[in-house]
Amino acid sequence: MGILRFRTRLRVYPVIPSSVHHPTRPVRPRQPVSAPSPRLSVADGTLPRVSSYPPSSPAQPTTLRQRLAGLRGPAVLPRPLDARALAALAANPGCGRRALLDGAGVDKTVLAAALGSPAAFGQSQFAIVRGNSFEAKVKGDGGAELLRLVHGHLDPAAEPPGAGARVPDLTAAGPEGRAARTALALREATAAGRETGAWTLLDHPMLALEVAGSPAYLEPDAVVVHPDGRWTVVEIKSFPMIDGAADAAKVGAAARQAAVYVLALETTAEKLDGAEVGHTVLLVCPKDFSNLPTAARVDVRRERAVTRRQLARLTRVEELAAALPEGLSFDPARTAEELTEAVSAVDAAYAPECLAACELAFHCRDRARAADEVTALGRSVRGELGALTTVEDALAAATGAGCAEDPTAAALHRAARLRAEALELAAARPPHHVPETSACPC
Repeated sequence: MGILRFRTRLRVYPVIPSSVHHPTRPVRPRQPVSAPSPRLSVADGTLPRVSSYPPSSPAQPTTLRQRLAGLRGPAVLPRPLDARALAALAANPGCGRRALLDGAGVDKTVLAAALGSPAAFGQSQFAIVRGNSFEAKVKGDGGAELLRLVHGHLDPAAEPPGAGARVPDLTAAGPEGRAARTALALREATAAGRETGAWTLLDHPMLALEVAGSPAYLEPDAVVVHPDGRWTVVEIKSFPMIDGAADAAKVGAAARQAAVYVLALETTAEKLDGAEVGHTVLLVCPKDFSNLPTAARVDVRRERAVTRRQLARLTRVEELAAALPEGLSFDPARTAEELTEAVSAVDAAYAPECLAACELAFHCRDRARAADEVTALGRSVRGELGALTTVEDALAAATGAGCAEDPTAAALHRAARLRAEALELAAARPPHHVPETSACPC
């Protein structure tokens, strides 16, 4: 086997001193050799921070809708407003607590239960069944009896409704669809009334009213379109009307509720030429102790004005929410102590009338009593006492310890003095002896 030999040629290059420069190529200075960089890995977290792309924008301001969602809780759906809630707002326009909670869509029934003061009121099942039965009786036979009552009490000069009265179908998908179908039916009924003189009955129409920047869908019992194009709200209640008169408190509540429907109808009427909404509604109730319907006219202009003013105040719910501390929430998942602190951060205007209209009334009453506030005694007493906001201040003024320049304190002191004098005179009088009557001879 032969042996392979490799011959290597070596080339020798002359060494040029560092002081000698090439005539044409500049000599670059020698850079110092840096130490080898350590190996980077994802596991030990030594990778350098990489800037995000696109660059992060500045924090956007929180919108009202986001703020209200934070007040409700991240996983809580908003509770829609109805006519009863809006009527209760009109009944107590000075309560910022209710205005904020209703504007944010907080479920006050769940909140009251979480606070340990559940609302113990509501309509009985028997009353609900009786009310539904009475309403079905009133609207039976194509609404002939209801149209007769409307004609007799509100429009006797018009042609009486006959068999040709219109009852359009208002069925649609969802509240938005039903509201649009109702608006179309009102337009058609107005045109038909002016052309042919026909009466139209809308059974449970759906109306939309903007409240605090979001639509609230309302469902009145009935709306009647007159032949002249006028729209009338009809409220059907199950409480009796005895000798032509009903309970004043229940009639007032029904009037406030009907005023909300009138406002919603006016919103729809603004989009139609020549449409008119009547400010006199028809209240239909059972006559005496029977199940026969009777009706009465109710003027709701005052209730309408109060409700409109309160709704305008409710649209400024952003101001109430902006005054609250960050992180405050009415989420029912929080503890009772946190919810109590959150509710106490919003001012309330409690009155005994709230017990029949607000789910938080029992909680507010307990707080008012614990704080010795005169609001627990009623609005009339609160208005008479003026600057005296606690029962202790009122009692001190009655004993003469109040401010002498305050006319309310002076009046309380004078009333207390007159009462004491009357009790002294009564104690000084001799006891009154009732003459003995002879026994009955029989």
